[in-house]
Amino acid sequence: MSGGSKVERKAGEGATSHVERVYGRLKDLAISFELLPGDRVNEVALARRLEVSRTPLREALNRLTSEGFLSFVPGKGFFRRRLDVKEIFDLYEMRQKLEIGLAELAVLRATEPQLEAIRAFLEESARQDLEREVSDLVALDERFHEQIAALSGNQEMLHALRTTNARIRFVRWIDMEKGRRAHTQSEHLELLEALSSRDAAKAREILQGHIDARLEQITAAIREGYARIYMDRASS
Repeated sequence: MSGGSKVERKAGEGATSHVERVYGRLKDLAISFELLPGDRVNEVALARRLEVSRTPLREALNRLTSEGFLSFVPGKGFFRRRLDVKEIFDLYEMRQKLEIGLAELAVLRATEPQLEAIRAFLEESARQDLEREVSDLVALDERFHEQIAALSGNQEMLHALRTTNARIRFVRWIDMEKGRRAHTQSEHLELLEALSSRDAAKAREILQGHIDARLEQITAAIREGYARIYMDRASS
């Protein structure tokens, strides 16, 4: 027997895509801290703002809770997690270890055409950097690293990296505003050369320095981030 009629399957696919859209919009709000740190999520107001019913909204909230963007307190509801120094440090550390492992796999598995495609991406993005917003620069940086990660062929590690990147994205926006992009680009090229040379040790060395995040740097970025969040809210 078949797994249901075409109409039933299309209805199920439509419901899934709707939840995905709600999840994506809500995730953007969480990443950018339009949902203020520590604040309770007003589900009624949020459903009205996003023009969705409570069911897909609740599914999206539960998913974001499992991914670490929100917390849930029984009897009280969902809350936007605060920017915690130790938590952000741990996430940077996890990102570093994930990327090193993924790069080591990429050394073994990447093809020359795949590496050349990433080289073309780097050259194109470098030409347009001066015209881009900081949020676009962070997105380009993430895209580069995730392209390298994809060369590993390990989808589970790639998914873990994407979730980690999303959770530290706001702090990385602050860091990118301090003019690190040119240095970042040169390190990206060095990493690509190490992969092309099949030099796992060099790739590991580059990533250890590239993603090194000291506690004092993270503390300063979070302090600046909080000031930005509440300054933007006060001026709106």
